[in-house]
Amino acid sequence: MKWYYWLGTIIFIVLGIWTLIPAPASKPCLLGYYAHCSFTPISTLICFAIAGFIYFFGKKKRK
Repeated sequence: MKWYYWLGTIIFIVLGIWTLIPAPASKPCLLGYYAHCSFTPISTLICFAIAGFIYFFGKKKRK
């Protein structure tokens, strides 16, 4: 698998985790606390899905 597929996968995993970290915000997230993103469970799943798609696409391209 090429390095840029790994880089894309790692970036979106980090962004998914980053959305869960508590931070000062104007309104609470859907889980009930103040996080970086007010749509925390949804945005986290979207970031993880994009990371999974990049990983899968990178593995498939190799064959």
